[in-house]
Amino acid sequence: MKLKEYIPAMMTARKLNKIPLEKLKSSGSCTLPVIVTLTSIPTRLKTIHITIRSLLSQTSKPEKIILWLDDDIRSQVPKSLEMLTGDIFEIRTGKLSPSPHSKLVYTLAAFPDKTLITVDDDLVYAEHCLESLYNEHLKHPTCIIANKCRAISYDDEGNLLPYKQWPMNNQSGITAKNLLALGFGGVLYPANSLHPDATNQELFMKLTPKADDLWFKMMSYLQGTEVRRPTQPTIEATPVIGSQEISLKKTNVGEDGNRSQWIALCEHYSVTL
Repeated sequence: MKLKEYIPAMMTARKLNKIPLEKLKSSGSCTLPVIVTLTSIPTRLKTIHITIRSLLSQTSKPEKIILWLDDDIRSQVPKSLEMLTGDIFEIRTGKLSPSPHSKLVYTLAAFPDKTLITVDDDLVYAEHCLESLYNEHLKHPTCIIANKCRAISYDDEGNLLPYKQWPMNNQSGITAKNLLALGFGGVLYPANSLHPDATNQELFMKLTPKADDLWFKMMSYLQGTEVRRPTQPTIEATPVIGSQEISLKKTNVGEDGNRSQWIALCEHYSVTL
């Protein structure tokens, strides 16, 4: 977390913690027909309630929020998180794959005909984030909608560039073949937008064990589904204090793991963007 983010994050957390449980658990007057899905790890169990509170405080609430945890850590769930469970928020467990793909694949298998929105477990989402994604979905119902995107990029000779050279795409209302949806910003997946291989754990653990964004990009490409950045993207999600000590960023970005995993995907599926 950057120093300039600390005070706003602290103030936001304090504000969210003051919202009464009854208000958080109430479905409100407007419910979106979507399921929000995410996963977490032991080191974030003490802070993830802030993320969940931000999702329960949306201007339009989702039909359901599902947090997937491995069986081994269910007993470690703190009261601050447990107390939020109810008609909207639930915790599901299983023998999960040790990868970030868990945020989507298990909900995808359980609810194949539902519109799903993935989020991360270490961020606070703006109160209109879900409504904004869903409104864009209504205008472009066959597209994957993502607030944050990069452009998968190649040099003039067709060689894949290092991940750090895949530029962030900040253009609103754009679709492109090489657009990569970034999960941390919130991503909406319409029903049937991903290839049937999407839930193949053996395959995604072999090809992209630490890069769920790349896996789901390939699954959308194979299915012929476009990725779209909204006409009016929501403001950037803010970090939860104390949640980001463990991250895949060093491996995937610093060590260029994303590049090697994308190459593995393209070789396996014989794909050239």
